[in-house]
Amino acid sequence: MTNRFEIFMTATPGLEQALLAEAHENGFADAKVTPGGVTITGTWADVWQANLTMRGATRVLARIGSFMAFHLAQLDKRARKFPWGDVLRTDVPVRVEVATSRKSKIYHAGAATQRIENALKAQGYQISADAPIAIKARIDDNRVTLSVDTSGESLHKRGHKEAVGKAPMRETLAALMLRECGYTGREPVLDPMCGSGTFVIEAAEIAAGLHPGRTRSFAFEQLASFNAGTWQDLRRVGETHAPGIHFHGSDRDAGAVRMATANAERAGVGHLITFQNLNASDIQRPEGPPGLIICNPPYGGRIGNPKMLYSVYAGLGETLKSRFTGWRVGIVTNDASLAKATGLPFGPKGPAIPHGGLKVWLFKTRPL
Repeated sequence: MTNRFEIFMTATPGLEQALLAEAHENGFADAKVTPGGVTITGTWADVWQANLTMRGATRVLARIGSFMAFHLAQLDKRARKFPWGDVLRTDVPVRVEVATSRKSKIYHAGAATQRIENALKAQGYQISADAPIAIKARIDDNRVTLSVDTSGESLHKRGHKEAVGKAPMRETLAALMLRECGYTGREPVLDPMCGSGTFVIEAAEIAAGLHPGRTRSFAFEQLASFNAGTWQDLRRVGETHAPGIHFHGSDRDAGAVRMATANAERAGVGHLITFQNLNASDIQRPEGPPGLIICNPPYGGRIGNPKMLYSVYAGLGETLKSRFTGWRVGIVTNDASLAKATGLPFGPKGPAIPHGGLKVWLFKTRPL
């Protein structure tokens, strides 16, 4: 429990700095950006805490060891000597995934996978393609780095969202985009094209102090290093509270509104959100202080013909400018000309972000 090792939290490309900020906020003081995500040094308890509390991380990998290997026979020998029992249980099947680089003498991933699998079998472990535990080996410059995926299913699967609409926004991505828009949980959030409700549900959970992983299970619960008592103690840390602010989602599709409402109820934040069946042009400014308007509208390549969408974006922009003075706006789209059609005073676009097989950008304003 007390041995410290490297822990890697994978990020959505383009949002590594947002994940770094979240890691620092969650108490991981030594967090630093590395290619593909954020790295910290910690114990197994830190692994569990990261899975439980990090809203923007896609997965949490525990780096369990490394060694040099210049040929397959050496890989086989050293994998057989590796102390797998410190981490793995012989009654839980595992699968092996290998990534290689041309900078290494071992470059055939399939052959390397077979050697590591044989080493595991020799120590009594079961190999299965659909095993709940994944061992990830990276062979780079002749160094074999071994990690275990401690998350299991991707962390965007919070465990309470059953219904999704067309081109849904992943929860992890929504959380990082909210952060990029300056959201801290202390202001209302409104999504006029809410779909299954991801943005406003994430915002309400943040405001209420709810852990994103509170209702799901994780792969680390099936590792030899797992301590159920310590895990239960971690899950109890942090108090939920009534945020004193309200959230709003609307959609022109009545089915989407029903989905979003059901998802919010399962997440335990239904009482904090009002969902309405409205066209975006019909939304009204809610009572109370200004906050953040954020949405993932239709765009070409995702839904529909882009030429038909300019009027939708223009109408949304007019509604926001005329009714939401003092509110900030964030819009996700793959087309800068659609964002421009809103007439909103967006700042320079940030890095490209992969979403639904496309590259998208988050366009943000200051208070209108």
